[in-house]
Amino acid sequence: MKPTTPVVLALVATIAISHAAPVLPYEQAEWDVPESAIDRHVRAALDERGITPALPCSDAVFIRRVYIDLTGALPEPEVVTEFLASTSPDKRSALIDRLLASEEFVDYATLKWCDVLRVKAEFPINLWPNAVQAYHRWVHDAIRENMPYDGFARELLTSSGSNFRVPPVNFYRAMQGHEPSTIASAVALTFMGARYEDWPEQQRKNLAAFFSRLAFKGTAEWKEEVVYVDPAPCDAFDATFPDGTTVRIEPDQDPREVFADWLISEDSPWFARTAVNRVWYWLMGRGIIHEPDDIRPDNPPSNPELLAYLESALVEAEWDLREIYRLILNSRTYQQSSIAQTDDPDAEALFAHCLVRRLDAEVLIDALCWFGGDGETYSSMIPEPFTWIPEYHRTVELADGSISSQFLEMFGRPSRDTGLASERNNEPNQGQCLQLLNARDVHRRIAQSRKLRQILRRSRGKPGELMRLLYLTLLSREPTGQELAAAAQYAQSAGLKPYDVIVDVAWALVNSKEFLYRH
Repeated sequence: MKPTTPVVLALVATIAISHAAPVLPYEQAEWDVPESAIDRHVRAALDERGITPALPCSDAVFIRRVYIDLTGALPEPEVVTEFLASTSPDKRSALIDRLLASEEFVDYATLKWCDVLRVKAEFPINLWPNAVQAYHRWVHDAIRENMPYDGFARELLTSSGSNFRVPPVNFYRAMQGHEPSTIASAVALTFMGARYEDWPEQQRKNLAAFFSRLAFKGTAEWKEEVVYVDPAPCDAFDATFPDGTTVRIEPDQDPREVFADWLISEDSPWFARTAVNRVWYWLMGRGIIHEPDDIRPDNPPSNPELLAYLESALVEAEWDLREIYRLILNSRTYQQSSIAQTDDPDAEALFAHCLVRRLDAEVLIDALCWFGGDGETYSSMIPEPFTWIPEYHRTVELADGSISSQFLEMFGRPSRDTGLASERNNEPNQGQCLQLLNARDVHRRIAQSRKLRQILRRSRGKPGELMRLLYLTLLSREPTGQELAAAAQYAQSAGLKPYDVIVDVAWALVNSKEFLYRH
């Protein structure tokens, strides 16, 4: 690979913060969307602190952002062109609705939930491949059919039977043990956003009691396990919910059903709160309570009124999580620029601007494969059944957290050992920078890209059109005059063939923060 020239590196420079006029092409001066209830709650908190919110993001930034957040993919350049040219006043809300109804949204949302639910065949979860496929398909179908969240949780909490034939039973299999305390810890983390280990001892024992009658047994089928309530005679007992209220569990009752009834009730102090806070975290990059799985009295929400509003909205929507997505995505808070208008240290926690974060490992490798035209090569520690993933298979569609690659591990894909949000690490490091700048695989994908050759043919030898199509493909926007001039200067000074020039520019853009980050 040729050494990087200063002109090429200039293309990856970041944009300086402006506190006055919009920074083009990333911002616009006026809002195209009305203020929502979410915005009023956010604005009230900002006004109280005297914090100025960010300007609206541009259409180009919005389409890239919403595609990444909902589908885990970059928009096709033709889609970007059509969206930018549209003068429809509701084009953003229409795009949101279309993406929420897409199969790609189902795939990406399934990935998010499988991280939470620890869908993994290998150690230390040991679901094994058959169960992983059944569990992943059940989660995928539940999201596709828009199963109400209370029903989703109830099935996971109360199902019994074979983990191969009753997929939600795998909720109890995807844990690092069968002890009531281990189960209670996973339940608290998944549905209450709470760290069970930090609770007082008696509160931990109280929650574990609801799972004390759960039993497990193997079958003649390889790695199959049956989860059931122990039918042995037992006495009635008094159980205490995490909020301190008590209930009598009769001998013929499944304690899990009693707990589920309490958990998913409208009066539950945890269930709706955890769900909306998690969706907010996925879309905004930070929870109203942060981390999204660390809800406790001494970790209060940054905006209690906003969180309470979203909780009530979920109940009113009859537990339809897509409606929470829709509320957030259509808000000015979500659609604001990532360019901050203030240096206040509380601006991030109060959502005064969009938070910049690196693309998830799966999204980033899929973007490189989409542009380069080749699929990723995966590996698995499991020798049976044989692991083979077709080239056209997107990484975000992988069911098994045990199937991985060097790229995924380097870029912080979660291990799915605990279900904690912190397992995913999107912080950049030197190894990642060297991988993108110097790896033969990355350069090969760019140099042999079919999309790049299509761009070259479509531009018909016109340098400006070539750069326009390249920027639309990789950054979902058209280049600025300064960027066109930098590319022209590089082409003239380097003395390269047109295709070599476009390869170098594409390589520079792939290494830019604008490509690597969701902004």
